Amino acid sequence: MNTDTQDIMVEVAYALPSKQVILPVKVALGTTAEAAIQASGILTKFSEIDLAVNKIGIFGKLSQLDIKLRHLDRVEIYRPLIADPKEVRRQRAAEGKIMKKGGGDIAE
Repeated sequence: MNTDTQDIMVEVAYALPSKQVILPVKVALGTTAEAAIQASGILTKFSEIDLAVNKIGIFGKLSQLDIKLRHLDRVEIYRPLIADPKEVRRQRAAEGKIMKKGGGDIAE
């Protein structure tokens, strides 16, 4: 039986409007994103994080909690958006604000 376990280093990141926290965590090879988040202790520092609600990603790409991590992965915990970008664009259009668009009329 092989008792050697290969450890990897990962980061767990969470950002608030005023600050960003990145916690380095040493975990065993094959550890899931959820296990790394738990091991980082970030859930005790930020009680508003709810893994049933907050989405996560690896380097900006949405991922599932059960994804197995690789060495130097960064697990990012995302906050809900304050405003829907599509709704903000609709409101600007309704208020008559000019939105920059490319091109223009072609002279014939």
